[in-house]
Amino acid sequence: MSTAAHAPEGHANPLETNLWDWITSTDHKKIGIMYLILAFSSFFVGGTFALLVRLQLWKPDAGILAPDVYNQMLTMHATVMIFLAVIPLLTGFGNYAVPLMLGAKDMAFPRLNNVALWLAVAGGVVIMSSFAMGGAAAAGWTSYPPLTGGIFSPGRGVDLWILGIHLAGISSILGGVNFIVTIINMRAPGMSIHKMPLFCWTWLVTAWLQVIATPVLAGVLTMLLFDRNLGTSFFRPEAGGDPILWQHLFWFYSHPAVYIMIVSGFGIISEILPVFSKKHIFGYLAIAYSSVAIGVLGFFVWVHHMFATGIDVRARTVFSIITMLIAVPTGIKIFSWVATLWGGNIRLMTPMLFAIGFVAFFLIGGLDGIFLAIIPVDIQLTHTYWVVAHIHYVLFAGSIMAIMAASYYWFPKMFGRLMNEALGKWHFWLTVIGMNVTFFPMHFLGVQGMPRRYYTYPEQFAFWNTTETLAAFVMGFAQLIFVYNVIHSLRKGEIAGDDPWEGRTLEWTVSSPPPSHNFDTLPVIK
Repeated sequence: MSTAAHAPEGHANPLETNLWDWITSTDHKKIGIMYLILAFSSFFVGGTFALLVRLQLWKPDAGILAPDVYNQMLTMHATVMIFLAVIPLLTGFGNYAVPLMLGAKDMAFPRLNNVALWLAVAGGVVIMSSFAMGGAAAAGWTSYPPLTGGIFSPGRGVDLWILGIHLAGISSILGGVNFIVTIINMRAPGMSIHKMPLFCWTWLVTAWLQVIATPVLAGVLTMLLFDRNLGTSFFRPEAGGDPILWQHLFWFYSHPAVYIMIVSGFGIISEILPVFSKKHIFGYLAIAYSSVAIGVLGFFVWVHHMFATGIDVRARTVFSIITMLIAVPTGIKIFSWVATLWGGNIRLMTPMLFAIGFVAFFLIGGLDGIFLAIIPVDIQLTHTYWVVAHIHYVLFAGSIMAIMAASYYWFPKMFGRLMNEALGKWHFWLTVIGMNVTFFPMHFLGVQGMPRRYYTYPEQFAFWNTTETLAAFVMGFAQLIFVYNVIHSLRKGEIAGDDPWEGRTLEWTVSSPPPSHNFDTLPVIK
């Protein structure tokens, strides 16, 4: 992989090595960068699917996509964004930063790290190959039976979807094991667990979520694959199976998966806010242990996705209370972040703008979730666009905003150059405007009763859908500014120096980019 970009004098540019060195590398920094390159590519593919969906919805009966193609775009948008973009992007930043923050020379299992990367890539290739095999999966990313049965999904799309997610899931489990062992065993001398950076804390929680929850997804996907191909009847009601069993097992994984996609984002924000406020983080232990609480409680709230299925009222009440309870540790983080900002010497650089944006807009997604924890409200809203608004305020205003903050924050560490601040601010403001005008009106549509997943709608919903489509293209254009900023900064960005932000963690004590061995001498924490 060659490039015209040149690192500042005295620094080794990680891009100036050949392609084979990258493919076979066990250096956590190169693996982290490869995760980011591949996952950002998936992010733009998934974003393209979303824009096609919005084009179909820009007016009633738009006729841009046939119904089946619309269902494929809808299914693949969510699948690509969750399994091939957000999770691998956060894994990329974790791979790059966690060993440096711990004072370690690499991840605990470097070869396993390389295997996990290429398993994720293989999973993406298998999932995307379905377009060339008669059509992609079209049953929605939740793939509820009987929509995944032969009558509704007769091609190979669902089978390839299952196999691809299996590969991505194995990658996730291997990566989780690697992070757990690295964080527990490879901290620098003197770095007790209560001295770890909060990004490492949140990755420890994320890794445990991956290791515990992902095998459940593997099991339920295998059961569905057998139903489709081997004549079993786990979920086929016509043969005595139970479709509700799929929902229980699927959501037992998929609600923790939301925290897999957001908890390490909490860690990113917890690193950036104190640096750009010139203060210590407020409530370090509260943020650390509230992350653990979210990880534990995340396994006990899956049934709130199923309130409309006729679950016993006593069970619904219990899960409703637990779902409300999980807002408490999230609220602790919000208050700690605001207290960190309070009275600080705030520098509104691009990483800080995205971090503050995360705090403001993720809060909307969290409050949406409180509404959905109330049983009668959820029954009315669960099949409407309110839920679409909620998940996008969690995973775009949350995960993606945190990922963008991390991109601007650690770019100079990775490549020795700063990203352009003017372009960064344009990227931020257009993203914020496009995001809110796209997703906030979905609350109105949800309350009015517009069902989600449909490829058309009555005239009464036209105004907000047209507005959302226009705003979605503004948001998409903003991401092109980000791409241009990355390419421009790699070639002509201002030389960063080793610590341009006056950071407080160990990665800022070594050169930018860091040497292949990370540290000349093992750091000792006093």
